[in-house]
Amino acid sequence: MLVDDEENADVDIMDISNPAAPVKIAEYDLAAMFPQILQHTPANLTEVFHHDMIVKPINGRQIMLISYWDAGYVKLDVTDPRNPVYLGDTDFANPDPEALESGIVAAPEGNGHQSEFTNDNQYVIAADEDFNPYVLSAATDDGTSFAASQGDLTPQLPAGQTLSGTTVYVGRGCNVDTPIPAAPAVGTKQIAAVTRGGCTFTEKVANVAAAGGYEALVIINREGACGAFGMTVQGTLPTFSADRRTGFSFFDKEAEYDEAQCLAGGDTLAGSLIPGLAIGAVGDVVTFTSSFDGWGYVHLYRNNDGKMAELDTYAIPEAHDQAKASGHGDLSVHEVATSPTRNDLAYFSYYSGGFRVTKIVNEKLVEVGHFIDEGGNNFWGVQVFSHKGKEYVAASDRDYGLYIFEYTGP
Repeated sequence: MLVDDEENADVDIMDISNPAAPVKIAEYDLAAMFPQILQHTPANLTEVFHHDMIVKPINGRQIMLISYWDAGYVKLDVTDPRNPVYLGDTDFANPDPEALESGIVAAPEGNGHQSEFTNDNQYVIAADEDFNPYVLSAATDDGTSFAASQGDLTPQLPAGQTLSGTTVYVGRGCNVDTPIPAAPAVGTKQIAAVTRGGCTFTEKVANVAAAGGYEALVIINREGACGAFGMTVQGTLPTFSADRRTGFSFFDKEAEYDEAQCLAGGDTLAGSLIPGLAIGAVGDVVTFTSSFDGWGYVHLYRNNDGKMAELDTYAIPEAHDQAKASGHGDLSVHEVATSPTRNDLAYFSYYSGGFRVTKIVNEKLVEVGHFIDEGGNNFWGVQVFSHKGKEYVAASDRDYGLYIFEYTGP
């Protein structure tokens, strides 16, 4: 099983009977095949793609558990890999149950990153990865809300604050394009509306900053991608993203937007630019608002068919502390590895939160062990293995290398 996020058919299956000549036998777009996995409310759960999977023999069948980001966690019978059968999936509870434990009412962010069955297959333990402890809301001056996200390595909008500005269309903003003009004197602040495609997000941000006068920029998706998206980007200006239809609406061109045409297109100059819109065109005032909602955390689901029941969530205390939202490393969970010998035990790599161990007690996740080295950790991968009859856990630290752990508790 492979992840292929270059296309909608992002679940690839390879026959490796002859490892010297692997053959792709199938590829699937799960959102199209099994639309029941999609969650239509709240409206922010729009990033639907394949991130991770496992396949485990259960009762003589090959069962795949796939992490499908904002579509949640999906369970399929792939005993016949050419004909997968839907068994079950999860929805994200609204409001977010983990945030609600700290009195924070927020919509769930999705981010179904990685998951495993417990040893006895009674439960699924799943890790939502979320590097941004703030939730972003966005709207135009007529009150229309739209899904948006912030670039990860650009200035973040502090919790409780807003940023408003008049959109100014500047095209793709790549080095090979016509230089971006300085911000015109419209409204009180100006936000550059840049279209995705042709170059990196970081290059676009640098060119907008060099043009001068813009308080921020919003990057509008291109043809072939179309929907809301997140960004890995560096720069000196706050950077937001929006889907392509919303980008058209900034400039009163929503009636000209064609979803089918957008999906059929690709990363071309024409497919990036907004048709008929001149560089320097002035659009709506847009407002971005940020609020604290915590970091990525862990779910415990019952492994039933249909919609899997959520039993509990777990996060480290620091992930709920707004004072630790910056300057303390990433406080999101990354991966889970369940014990192959015990039905109740799970191990987690938790980035700067260190290495964590939980037990399932009365269908709740209870922390029973942790490790953070002197000077801190940055744990990424976690895997269980056995040596001379003992169970050990390997955890990879992105700064210091490999750690080996043994859980000695009850």
